[in-house]
Amino acid sequence: MSPAAIQLVCPHDGAVNRVPAARLNEAPKCGRCHAPLFIAAPLELDAAGFERQLAQEQLPLLVDFWAPWCGPCRMMAPAFGQAAGLLEPHMRLARVNTEEQPELAARFGIRSIPTLILFAGGREIARHSGALPAPQQVVAWARERARAA
Repeated sequence: MSPAAIQLVCPHDGAVNRVPAARLNEAPKCGRCHAPLFIAAPLELDAAGFERQLAQEQLPLLVDFWAPWCGPCRMMAPAFGQAAGLLEPHMRLARVNTEEQPELAARFGIRSIPTLILFAGGREIARHSGALPAPQQVVAWARERARAA
């Protein structure tokens, strides 16, 4: 693949798409299902979807590990959702419910929630435990860590 193209995983059907980097801001669509590749919302991932994103997606991936019973998680959810619209198309955001995906929580040593983990190139590059209640806080944290990587 040329360095000017980026692999993106379709949030609708999981197809891997190659998009010219210069055209990321032009609302690219999936070559298979023709749906938008960016949805301005975090993806809800199960273990298989997480693995696909981590292995195939070439954008940085910011994952919120959360649980439905967690008050701070519920408080941060709207801010995280709004941050997706602010960080796309340069970063992909996703959520992993630790109650439904305990193996992922164990794999990444999630001890408190919410925990944000930023991945790039398939590896963890930054982590934050605790709620970031404003979208601007999520965006600033993610951009700063992505630049430093």
